[in-house]
Amino acid sequence: MYTATSFVDDHQHEITAIATVVLSLVVAELVDRALARRGRRVQEAFSLSPVADTRLRLVRRLIFATIVVLGIGLALAQFPSVKRVATGILASSAVLGLVVGFAARQTLANAIAGILLAITQPIRIGDLVTFEDETGEVEDVRLTYTYLRLDDGRRLIIPNERLASSPITNHTVVDPRVQVEVSVWLPPGADVERALELVAVEEGLDASVAESDKDGVRLTAKAWAVNARDSGEVAARLRRQWLRRLREEGLSSVDAS
Repeated sequence: MYTATSFVDDHQHEITAIATVVLSLVVAELVDRALARRGRRVQEAFSLSPVADTRLRLVRRLIFATIVVLGIGLALAQFPSVKRVATGILASSAVLGLVVGFAARQTLANAIAGILLAITQPIRIGDLVTFEDETGEVEDVRLTYTYLRLDDGRRLIIPNERLASSPITNHTVVDPRVQVEVSVWLPPGADVERALELVAVEEGLDASVAESDKDGVRLTAKAWAVNARDSGEVAARLRRQWLRRLREEGLSSVDAS
């Protein structure tokens, strides 16, 4: 009993610091889960827009990070030596600015860019965007990184600083629908007019001749998907229907894309 009491007395600051950090992590996680549950209920009741969903995610992460940082600060304040060093550094704003700016410039730049992205909304959760020749759906906008899901299933993780300072093509910022285009090739001499009629029977489809050369004629058809997530399924369905109708009419296509 005496040994345990002595150990606690000798390491009181360390134990208090560890308990403070653990408590801050627990509180941050509980608050984050409560906000997530509240967001899901609001989403079910009012169907949150992509703008509101993006901002809600940012607020959750800002609150989580703030609680953890405060917990770490309180833990470090348990040590008199750290408190003296912190007081000396705070007494010189120039030194503090130099240290923070040098050691955490990239992290702070990404965090500030993430806040600006959430406020200005050039991209939102669910948008179809093109960044540096890569096109994908915005899965998440975090405090320092943005996640895109590409067509082949890969995840493109972009630092927010680069995203905020580079050109971005947002295909759905005005209209959430996505235009889908598919192509089929017909051999030379095939009945082009009939092939166009076979796909144009569906309402809302626009079919035309894209190009013609010695190897054949390429036809294209355009349709609209409700959102970026459904664009692949719409393209596959349109391609299958067109090719099936061409086969049924005896118009053999040599390629499809």
